[in-house]
Amino acid sequence: MSKNSIKRVVNAQKFYPVHLADKTWDNTGLLVDSSYDDHSAPIKVLLTIDLTQSVADEAVSNGVGLIMAYHPFIFRGLKSITQNDPQQRSLLKLIKNNISVYSPHTAVDSAKGGVNDFLVQGIVGTNEITSSVPIEQDSSDADCGMGRLVTLSQPLKLTKLISNAKSHLGLKHVQVATSDINRDVSTIAVCAGSGGGVFKGVQADLYFTGELSHHEALFFKESGSSVLCCNHSNTERAFLKTIQAQLQNELEADDVVIISQVDKDPFEVY
Repeated sequence: MSKNSIKRVVNAQKFYPVHLADKTWDNTGLLVDSSYDDHSAPIKVLLTIDLTQSVADEAVSNGVGLIMAYHPFIFRGLKSITQNDPQQRSLLKLIKNNISVYSPHTAVDSAKGGVNDFLVQGIVGTNEITSSVPIEQDSSDADCGMGRLVTLSQPLKLTKLISNAKSHLGLKHVQVATSDINRDVSTIAVCAGSGGGVFKGVQADLYFTGELSHHEALFFKESGSSVLCCNHSNTERAFLKTIQAQLQNELEADDVVIISQVDKDPFEVY
């Protein structure tokens, strides 16, 4: 993939500017630059949540030039790169095959119209909302930030919200912690991925996220609220279709954006 092609894909990420990411811990942006000086070939991008060995193999077999991995697979400094670590094996394979890697992660979480707003719309629908505001407001844009606190125009049954979430995310099973499955819900705290840190100090009837620790879920339940967990990456994966449409619209007609067929949450229900 040419340097110019990578630049075009990065510029197409205008919906999720890097300055919205939480740089205190996150590692976003171009993580692997395997570009070369060839301006003729069209762009082929693979979208995934996690860059696993299976996804790396998929990218190679599909002739992909760039992987857009929602989760960064490089978080800390590397003192060595060897075949002993599965992630580093993938890194070596990608570089060998001239495949670059870009990660937007918390920029997508924070952005207006990003994954958290996608979750809000999926669980309640836009017509049912009085307000939806970031829980942790971005310092440069009040409409952006981590998580969302939603106030409904009228209460909805918890059972209805559970059904909505399962349908929206394409899930057969979710985890629910509640003392009353038939309760009414007027406020919802939403956070894609892991919501424990974002939800601290937030009051809501329902906490909707990918995962919480045992004690976090127990605290919310004992405090009279309910919890809806879908597993970490299951709250993010369905949004790849939105990113695919956005990127395809920004790139050239000959460019291709595909979604990984092997990427999946590590946890399964049997």
